[in-house]
Amino acid sequence: MTVETAAPDAAPTPAVTVAVVAKECLPGRVKTRLTPALSPEGAARVASASLADTLSTVRALPAARRVLFFDGDVVPASAEGFEVLHQPGGGLDERLGFLFDAVDGPLLLVGMDTPQVSAADLTPVFDDTARDAWFGPAEDGGFWSLYLREPTGGLLRGVPMSRDDTGAVQLARLRDAGLDVGVLGELLDVDTIPDAERVADLAPDSDFSRALRAETVGSTR
Repeated sequence: MTVETAAPDAAPTPAVTVAVVAKECLPGRVKTRLTPALSPEGAARVASASLADTLSTVRALPAARRVLFFDGDVVPASAEGFEVLHQPGGGLDERLGFLFDAVDGPLLLVGMDTPQVSAADLTPVFDDTARDAWFGPAEDGGFWSLYLREPTGGLLRGVPMSRDDTGAVQLARLRDAGLDVGVLGELLDVDTIPDAERVADLAPDSDFSRALRAETVGSTR
């Protein structure tokens, strides 16, 4: 008689926290490079739509915990169901370092400036959460996403932010620490009107695209 042995269960997927880093979408505080083509109020509405699209994508991910890492006072309605962790003071590298020290277990960071991001763009992370790190480069030389299996704020502190070599410096920091780093697809951050128009074409059915059209159709700015 042949006795069949059951295959061992697959190792459970670690509980991943996904954090969206965002600021309150107030006129004059967000997407200032979209002006004067858009009014400050219009730029804020477009930024709010970008954040809403990003939060919607994060809801579709198999995350154990979803966090809005927020700079502001009034949490947007689109963040319903997210835990809110308020950003401390300091430069962006210090604030991100705070986040990566505050969260226990694997952490995936996603920015709010790539509303075209899809769950498929982040599938490699969830297919291989055992990898030390995943890095999502942005077209402008920054990065739109970062995953660390063992979050460590020191890997981000001191990285110069908002420069065309920010991504290269951050990626080198990870590799110099001996981490096995996977690289995600490159995405375009929305900074300028041409960026916004390209992203709207990439995601024509998004809240972002609709908001941009509403602000630009018939505009004389």
